Amino acid sequence: QVQLVESGGGLVEAGGSLRLSCAASGRTFSSLNMGWFRQAPGKEREFVGNSRWNGAIGYVVDSVKGRFTISRDGTKNTVYLQMNDLKPEDTAVYYCAAGGLGSLPRQYFYWGQGTQVTVSS
Repeated sequence: QVQLVESGGGLVEAGGSLRLSCAASGRTFSSLNMGWFRQAPGKEREFVGNSRWNGAIGYVVDSVKGRFTISRDGTKNTVYLQMNDLKPEDTAVYYCAAGGLGSLPRQYFYWGQGTQVTVSS
């Protein structure tokens, strides 16, 4: 079993930055692939990027490339989503996920509770 706890969400103005954290427990972090998703009201959960167990820097989708980066710190069992130059369309609940790999929610076994990110224009 894996427990995931996200933090770092909040309200920010367009152009601002936030760093989301996802702390994992219950299983060796170094063996976990981790993913980030987001879900805006009325929309499906959307893949943002992922971090392989053996990679320091993660992959992000084209729509956020150049603004978002994913990294992980094995000493803290934590994966991060650094979000810069935020736009109102980035407003969503952000979730981290673990135990799978890919761009579909069903490919991941474990989920955090989500953290709200709101970007004002």
